[in-house]
Amino acid sequence: MAKDTLSVTDNRTGKSYELPIELGSIRAMDLRKIKVDEDDFGLMSYDAAFLNTAACKSAITYIDGDKGILMYRGYPIEELAEKSSFLEVAYLIVKGELPAARNLKAFVHNIIHHTMIHENIKKFIDGFHYDAHPMGIMVSTVGALSTFYPDAKNLFDMESRKKQTHRLIAKMPTLAAFAYRHSIGWPYAYPDNDLSYAGNFLNMMFKKTELKYSPNPILERALDVLFILHADHEQNCSTTAMRTVGSSQSDPFSAVAAATAALYGPLHGGANEAAISMLEQIGSVAAIPDYIKRVKNKEVRLQGFGHRVYKNYDPRARIIKQIAHEVFEVTGRDPLIDIALELERIALQDDYFVQHKLYPNVDFYSGIIYKAMGFPMDMFPVLFAIGRTPGWIAQWQEMLLDEEQRIARPRQLYIGEGQRSYVSIEERVNADVEDEGDTTGTHI
Repeated sequence: MAKDTLSVTDNRTGKSYELPIELGSIRAMDLRKIKVDEDDFGLMSYDAAFLNTAACKSAITYIDGDKGILMYRGYPIEELAEKSSFLEVAYLIVKGELPAARNLKAFVHNIIHHTMIHENIKKFIDGFHYDAHPMGIMVSTVGALSTFYPDAKNLFDMESRKKQTHRLIAKMPTLAAFAYRHSIGWPYAYPDNDLSYAGNFLNMMFKKTELKYSPNPILERALDVLFILHADHEQNCSTTAMRTVGSSQSDPFSAVAAATAALYGPLHGGANEAAISMLEQIGSVAAIPDYIKRVKNKEVRLQGFGHRVYKNYDPRARIIKQIAHEVFEVTGRDPLIDIALELERIALQDDYFVQHKLYPNVDFYSGIIYKAMGFPMDMFPVLFAIGRTPGWIAQWQEMLLDEEQRIARPRQLYIGEGQRSYVSIEERVNADVEDEGDTTGTHI
């Protein structure tokens, strides 16, 4: 009779072990019983970049990369994008269930009335250089919020966690818009409680001299859907950063700052910027065949295609592709969309890309939409951070309340020198080491 176990024979000793299988995995600690002798530390698994290691159990997001399925709390992303608002999805992700009407009303009220930031945060933003990257400002200001809300350190107080959740979801768009306006030298536009979450963000970004900003409803809805599509995505780099920093029981603002910093990297939050740059580099539909030839020769990369998890068409990309056409009805058709559509058509018919399972991902079309709506490329990862905030908070809270979780502390395989004797500085010879200091300019 089949058993949910894995039988392992250690050929070093000839001993056999039976390891329990749970949820398609074995526990790494069960490997520790496999030893060559009593003094042996025990067997470890080596998994650089966590390619095949589950670090937690989570009930938030389900992905089937082979089938192109993404669900939040069991709800398909397609249904949520079509029928929900971002704040309704944020409620679902954080609390686990879709809200009743009165619950959603209370949640939205709490978010709206936490959008203001302390005036001293404005002064903090003013201290950045005029051309500071908005994402750099975001990382710093989110972390700084922890000094304004010391009650956030009451991690195991449910009411405190609820308040910090409201604060973070509410203030991220304000910080983002203020960071943008600082970078272009515009005065700050304050939140407008009469507007929706996405509409208010557009107001704080683009309001000029008008007394009342009225967002275009199509652009407002498009941005709301884009936030939904980014709300959570399992244990990606920034979510792992959120859980890792949070595991030390730091406050949620510090943990979100760490997650935002992870998202700052071009391999994560900057991927849609890379896709835009690629389309601009291609330049025209006629130039696509030559570019694809260069991709096959490994001279360049096909940005916006392929994903660590998805080995099928990213379901978010299908939704964004439709939104793009709706946005262009308002903004005018960006010629990059024609290059993107033709590039996708050719790639999906080419055996090379089919065999390598390179399908468009969420970044392929999202950058085109942001660009059409007037967002500069250095704001792309900032927009990602706004949408991902509910997911970060939900993952942090799940980690905090999981009795199996401890402070994150991976093992390592040491490959350095063995024990050596100290050599005095007069006797050392390091001819191959070049470290003569910074000679590139003034030291500030």
